[in-house]
Amino acid sequence: MLISMNWISDFTDLSGIDYKELIGRFTLSTAEVEDIYEVGRNVNNVVVGEILEIADHPKSKKLHLLKVNVGDEIVDCVCGAPNVFVGAYVPFAKVGGMVGTLEIKSAEIAGCLSNGMCCSEKELGISEDNSGLMILSKEYNPGTDIKSFMQLEDTVFEVDNKSLTNRPDLWGHYGIAREISVLTKRPLKPLDVFETEEYDSLDKISVEVQSDKVYRYSSISIANITKKVSPVNMKIRLTYCGIRPISLLVDLTNYLMLELGQPMHAFDNSIVKEIVVKNFENTFAFSTLDDIERTIEPETVMICNGSEPVAIAGIMGGASSQITEDTTTVLLESANFDGVSVRKSAVKLGLRTDASSRYEKILDPELTVPAIKRFLKLLVSIDPDVKVTSALTDCYVKKYDSVTIEFDKKYVDKYTGIDISADQIEETLTALGFHVTRNEDDFKAVVPSYRVTKDVTIKADIIEEITRIYGYDNFELKSTASMLKPVEPMYQRENEYKMKMYLAEHYAMNEVHSYIWYDNKLNKQLGIETDRNVKIMNSEMADNDTIKSTMIPSLIIGASKNLDTYSDVRIFEIGRVVKGLKNDGLCNERKHLGILLASKEKSEKELYFLMKEVLEQLTMNIKSSQLHYSEISGEAVPSYAHPVNVVNVYLNNIEIGCFGCIHPKIEQKIDKKVKMVFAEIDLENFEEYLPKAMTFDEVSKYPGSTVDLSFLVDKTMKYQELQSYLNQYENKNLIQYSFVEAYEDANVLKDKKSITVRFEFGSKERTLESQEINDMTAEILDLLGKEGIGLR
Repeated sequence: MLISMNWISDFTDLSGIDYKELIGRFTLSTAEVEDIYEVGRNVNNVVVGEILEIADHPKSKKLHLLKVNVGDEIVDCVCGAPNVFVGAYVPFAKVGGMVGTLEIKSAEIAGCLSNGMCCSEKELGISEDNSGLMILSKEYNPGTDIKSFMQLEDTVFEVDNKSLTNRPDLWGHYGIAREISVLTKRPLKPLDVFETEEYDSLDKISVEVQSDKVYRYSSISIANITKKVSPVNMKIRLTYCGIRPISLLVDLTNYLMLELGQPMHAFDNSIVKEIVVKNFENTFAFSTLDDIERTIEPETVMICNGSEPVAIAGIMGGASSQITEDTTTVLLESANFDGVSVRKSAVKLGLRTDASSRYEKILDPELTVPAIKRFLKLLVSIDPDVKVTSALTDCYVKKYDSVTIEFDKKYVDKYTGIDISADQIEETLTALGFHVTRNEDDFKAVVPSYRVTKDVTIKADIIEEITRIYGYDNFELKSTASMLKPVEPMYQRENEYKMKMYLAEHYAMNEVHSYIWYDNKLNKQLGIETDRNVKIMNSEMADNDTIKSTMIPSLIIGASKNLDTYSDVRIFEIGRVVKGLKNDGLCNERKHLGILLASKEKSEKELYFLMKEVLEQLTMNIKSSQLHYSEISGEAVPSYAHPVNVVNVYLNNIEIGCFGCIHPKIEQKIDKKVKMVFAEIDLENFEEYLPKAMTFDEVSKYPGSTVDLSFLVDKTMKYQELQSYLNQYENKNLIQYSFVEAYEDANVLKDKKSITVRFEFGSKERTLESQEINDMTAEILDLLGKEGIGLR
């Protein structure tokens, strides 16, 4: 949100104050300021010019030769504006002046000398209107510097909207001015309004509220409106604050929204005679001011002229009742709607406006009537002949309860740790608009209506009000008086960090982050079946409405997008998935580790065993334990996995995940050369197993021996089965064994396969004799021979 310091100075005296320092204090005390802009300072030596003569340009049909009175001289100028006429008063940039980034110099244009430039509103930065020259009123003499009556120079600062979410009172300049008046200790000027009591005898507008989502609806009718164009300084303020000037009545409603934070709407009173605020039972089409037909659902509150809808409450008016150039009578709306209802309707319609963004913050209903009175004050000052044609109609449906908070100085001292005087506490709260009664150090504060809707409700909120104005930067830094105890680290987070570092450093993997939902469209293109799972309500895209129950499809999509550039992709992600609902109806949320290896150069076998190595080394590094595997078959095989080359992974008999190859059909759709292998580990199951205590042993001084034995086994035998037989052999000189290679060839081995196992023998006391190694080898062969397993 953009805030004009010229506008703020209407409500509190800022003379002699360094704006940048003040805005810095505002950041520390109230809301985050993103940037500061110095505007209008690049317009110099621009004066009121009177066009005395107009002649056709000899070489151009579009250009004119002008003689312009600039006060101290009459200058020649070449101008191409279509609305130029004799007697017009226009902004004229003299030679040596500056307009934006353009330095004005004498120049020859199509063979004729031009000593200056007549300016449009856009060239001066007043608005986006560049259709012709800006026409000035004749109340200022030629040669008058336009900065003497145009507030072109201004300091504008941008407030981060997120920091104002809980402060609906700060969505207008008057609320910001209140904060700044407290910071500067200068009084806040009362709002200059038009009193309407003398019109109470007139007929009221018929207003009927049939929806419980309307808290207050105030209105008045006005006639004999003759002025159509906003004053120049109003246009300047609107433009500097990001609003495009349109016409007087529309600009006034926007001006009041930016000034008070209260959205308003003006209906053409020749069309809209009575107001009914209600919900419709059925959906229907409605054309809004932007000429887009939108579908209105029963939950959306509508403003109606009798039974005909003319506006979406709190969001946007309808095209049928909009203000036009011919409008001379207005029915003015200033209302307060339920913020949640407005937000939901705006989301469903895909239509978020400046008005809806303010209503969402839960505005103060007490603003509606002052906004109308302020509107009338400004309108009368611009167009004195307007007439109020109705009494001010005010339908106040729901009032917020008054909030009174009692506290004492000891409470403030306890929570701030500093001694803030009772006088300063009273002064601060009173300046912020609280009604304070005090009995020595005991206080009773009545919260103002503009702070009670969403902000100040408990004693702790009072502490915040006092301390932020006191200045957090004024607190003396002290060590805590309490004992400090080191925070015990969460081993789960430490393990996650270890995993990330290990995968990145040892296997050159890249970490990725994907959305919590599936990309159903891309899944379908790749042939990945999106499983049924928890869905997101009101998802903006139907393709992204299903929460992930597995991370692998997102990793496949991520890898596929990089395989055009890289022949080898290694990625992993630690994130959340949802496995349906728990018994209490909440999502069964799990944290998973997903890994994907993809390559156009390596074989599927190489990637498969690399992934096996990754999982085993990762587990050994973190849990000092070994993994075990079991076959997956049938419906248990994920839709994206190879129907055969996929296994479940176990840690100490706890199933922690699975790994395997990606289905060949999916690989073919990505690239005919690519091979992919995945792994997915449930980290919560993984953490159920406590790591084994690490033990260390002295390295033997004597060399060991390695023996590779190739066993001939049935083709159906699993590694686990052979491993269970080998685990039966016990000998203190067998250090370890590992599987090295498997070999299958139907022509050579027929229904058999060869598995090579590497045995490491050694002793700490001496070097083993060859005969001892032969004897141990023979014992292993005898043991396996009983199971019908022999050497190849």
